[in-house]
Amino acid sequence: MVCAFPSPPPPSLLSHTGTTKFNNLKTLVPVSVSKSRAAVVLRKATEDARSSEDNDVEDKDSPAFSPFAFVTDNPSSRGAIQLPESPAEDGNVGQMLYRIEDKGKEYGSYIRSGKLGWFVRETGSPESRRGTIVFLHGAPTQSYSYRVVMSQMSDAGFHCFAPDWIGFGFSDKPQPGYGFDYTEKEFHDALDQLLDVLGIESPFFLVVQGFLVGSYGLTWALKNANKILKLTILNSPLTVSSPLPWLFQQLKIPLYGEFTCQNAVMAERFIEAGSPYVLKLEKADVYRLPYLASSGPGFALLEAARKINFRDISRQIADGFASERWDKPILLAWGIQDKYLPQSVAEEFQNGNPNNVKLKLIEGAGHMPQEDWPEKVVDALRLFF
Repeated sequence: MVCAFPSPPPPSLLSHTGTTKFNNLKTLVPVSVSKSRAAVVLRKATEDARSSEDNDVEDKDSPAFSPFAFVTDNPSSRGAIQLPESPAEDGNVGQMLYRIEDKGKEYGSYIRSGKLGWFVRETGSPESRRGTIVFLHGAPTQSYSYRVVMSQMSDAGFHCFAPDWIGFGFSDKPQPGYGFDYTEKEFHDALDQLLDVLGIESPFFLVVQGFLVGSYGLTWALKNANKILKLTILNSPLTVSSPLPWLFQQLKIPLYGEFTCQNAVMAERFIEAGSPYVLKLEKADVYRLPYLASSGPGFALLEAARKINFRDISRQIADGFASERWDKPILLAWGIQDKYLPQSVAEEFQNGNPNNVKLKLIEGAGHMPQEDWPEKVVDALRLFF
């Protein structure tokens, strides 16, 4: 609709930049409206603008609204989206990728297993005297979370492996429908093949943490009990009563899930929301990197989240590790400040198999104890293994 005024707007309607300021003008004046009517509307706009200017003087010390506050108000995420004067400055994605592209690959190498490429971290050696430990991460994170624990456990005489699940971290992210559909069976089959390629001999120690692919690590254990010497579970959904974080509920929503999965700071914000701590920027960079580099990790997570039945998987885990079905030692090393999964989940799980499940509470740690307080996790693992 075209607007017309009988004369130029008065100076009071001009901002300091010389642009017309009609923030409170809610009525458009069509060309056909009389000059007297237009004058009334214009006078009303002038009064509103003056009132707005008075309020601006009163609020001049108040912080301006930022559409990116959900990112920039987070101390670890301020580098994710910046608002520089020039778009070519260090706030653009290309510059950020250049700054962080070589970070976070400690102890890691790329391994080809069938048609899939895995990123696998390894510490220690096959000659390590105390055995092999396999560490499996949860969604939406990566094996980077185990780097400190792996280093210290290899110093204690263990041979350690921690892969990035397919679709996560630095491993391949196949497009759904082209060789990998992100189902439980495909994750299990891919893990079986990787363990063969790595030459990991059974039985070995297994450590599992987290949601979705973390749960698949536990259902894999139920199907392969003969390959496991002892099992350690860090904070993971273990019972039907386990709450489901809002992130995974969002991913289930049509269209909204597609938007959510492309949030470049999703992983770091998920970690921080479940922890009493804020990640340092250099750590946040690594969790952010896969989601910045391409859309693949986000869509892989979306596909996996929509394929899984969280409640059914939790029921399988609770029933499968019950007393009458599981007789291997289990350590629950539980961060008691987990904001996703309360301590009651661990206690309920332990009550289902009190003879074989030992609960070790880790004070000061949240949803990812291996990231929050790795030294305490190492102490618990060394004592248990």
